[in-house]
Amino acid sequence: MSTKSKTLRGPAPERLASQLREDILGGRLQPGARLGEMALADRFEVSRGPVRAALNMLSESGIVTIVPNSGARVRILSREDARALYEVRAALESEAARLAASTTGAGTGQQFRTLLEQHAQEVGTHPQGAYLQGAGDRDFHMVTARMAGNPIILRYLTRELYPQLSLLRIKHRNVTGRGAKALREHERIAAAITDGDPEVAGLLMRRHIENSWTALEAQLAQTAKDTE
Repeated sequence: MSTKSKTLRGPAPERLASQLREDILGGRLQPGARLGEMALADRFEVSRGPVRAALNMLSESGIVTIVPNSGARVRILSREDARALYEVRAALESEAARLAASTTGAGTGQQFRTLLEQHAQEVGTHPQGAYLQGAGDRDFHMVTARMAGNPIILRYLTRELYPQLSLLRIKHRNVTGRGAKALREHERIAAAITDGDPEVAGLLMRRHIENSWTALEAQLAQTAKDTE
């Protein structure tokens, strides 16, 4: 009996997509890497059907590119792609901050204080380095998006925008980040949300994303220059 008939826990395409997403966003599969159906089917001990379905899922989330008659590869994001992502990010996250401030609760301030105190300790060890955040409840932007209470904004951010941003950062993970400056911007946004000031919260978040893009754009330009 073929090992490819074995079934592991969870629906096969979703399981495969989850594993491949981890490999891609963890940097184990680099941008441009070929994702051959036969090789992946052998690796996961499944038929090519679930592999094809998984690759289609990842294509929909924007981290895999599928070219007819050529196959699938980990997506390579251009500077134009990055700019477009940040434009959408500014719109969605500024609205998320505005909504979060409109529905702020008694525990909002404490939640932000606990989170940002952790970040301050981490940033303090490398103030000019990248602002590295954990996933889920340790990510300032994710916490803010959840506070907004808008499932559509949250879905677009978590299923499409954030995975593509993570893929973009893989290529530039060793480039100097904004560190302490980004932390101070987060603190101001958190204060506006906690104070229940939607307009200021939205404005500060938009400026924060724009500042982030300015820094990244300079990094992209320098990286391109270094590779010439």
